[in-house]
Amino acid sequence: MEEPLALHPVKLYVYDLSKGMARRLSPLMLGKSTAEHRRRPPAARVPHWPHTSIIVHKDEFFYGSGGISSCAPGGTLLGPPDTVVDLGNTEVTEEIFLEYLSSLGESMFRGESYNLFEHNCNTFSNEVAQFLTGKKIPSYITDLPSEVLATPFGQALRPLLDSIQIQPPGGNTFSRHNGQS
Repeated sequence: MEEPLALHPVKLYVYDLSKGMARRLSPLMLGKSTAEHRRRPPAARVPHWPHTSIIVHKDEFFYGSGGISSCAPGGTLLGPPDTVVDLGNTEVTEEIFLEYLSSLGESMFRGESYNLFEHNCNTFSNEVAQFLTGKKIPSYITDLPSEVLATPFGQALRPLLDSIQIQPPGGNTFSRHNGQS
């Protein structure tokens, strides 16, 4: 009789890169009144500018301008996450997952491919979540950049924001040889 595959929990860590400023500026940034903003479900309000990472196999994996990195959960200088989303479980082994990450790091998620609005940590987390669990990360995270860019404020700031490179300090750049460098 075949042994059942082990299940490994998969979590999404959500950090607020704005440290509360996005909450105060969201009416200006998104052109929404405070009352209109409050009518949205709590999870769909813009309480932060999200940086996300995936926690699986006892490590935290994220993407920034330095490429794919890993650390112990909560081990970047961002500290503990503001929110933890349970994405379910995966049967993907650590070995297969690390091979998958290596291929992503050599193709879609090289450091020079990073773009704050179109190819960022949230794009990475969404891709990895689907690989591991078949589920996407919450749309209020993945839809935020296009929501901001659809406003006059977002369009005016786009040239400046496009030049921003984000790489949370405290992680180790992922490498094929041993998972970390």
